Amino acid sequence: MPRSIWKGAISFGLVTIPIKLYSATEEKDISFRQVHPTDGGRIKYKRVCEKCGKEIPYAEIAKGYELPDGRLVILTSEDFDDLPLSTTKAVEVVQFVAEEEVDPTYFAKTYFLQADGPGIKPYVLLRDALTKTGKSAVVKVALRSRESLALIRSKDDVLLMHTMLWPDELRDGSFAAPPSEVTVSDAEVTMAQSFIDALSGDFEPEEYHDSYREALEALVQSKAEGVPLEAEPEVQEQAEVVDLVAALRASVEAAKKRREAAAESKAV
Repeated sequence: MPRSIWKGAISFGLVTIPIKLYSATEEKDISFRQVHPTDGGRIKYKRVCEKCGKEIPYAEIAKGYELPDGRLVILTSEDFDDLPLSTTKAVEVVQFVAEEEVDPTYFAKTYFLQADGPGIKPYVLLRDALTKTGKSAVVKVALRSRESLALIRSKDDVLLMHTMLWPDELRDGSFAAPPSEVTVSDAEVTMAQSFIDALSGDFEPEEYHDSYREALEALVQSKAEGVPLEAEPEVQEQAEVVDLVAALRASVEAAKKRREAAAESKAV
């Protein structure tokens, strides 16, 4: 069982729900060390004070905030622990909303909420109430030295909490929009819809895998065994698309063949 990263309570009106917080995700990637290619020695870094030149142990390093006038304010771990902030140990429910109202761009990280001690019954109460109303709870919580908005929702038998970015942390993406004078025809939109229909289906994430990580693992294994890695066939560069309808029609046919092939492989 994983170790909880935070303990606190959800304030649900006058009801208090003691909880433990667990990370719901883990990134799986190949970890590399920085080495000297000549002899394989590891590259190490020292934390050296620029003023006295001494190497400083990590436990003795504090955080400093530079003011506009150049003065430096030093904050210790005790300063952060003593912040006059109610959300450091409490998850404050501020609103209930329909989940689809929240733009997924806001989501940062997902956590499991587990009832702690006497919190089991009120936990079940909140979970079932959210399920039956189809609502999610917008909350404020302080985690990892910062306060965040978050969304608590029920999924199966568990409450999940998605931490969220603040509105001023989302960048304006209007610069990425194509020029307004660029338009497409009804026929092009219809063919695009046909392509979407050809690839539509239920989302089954277990059918997808990280091809890049698999390729890296194969490369590392081949290097370790001294066996050359078999080269992948070169992908031919595609010519510039002039007729969108014709290109989409060909894409639809290719998509149908891929789905038929996938269905046949499942049936075997």
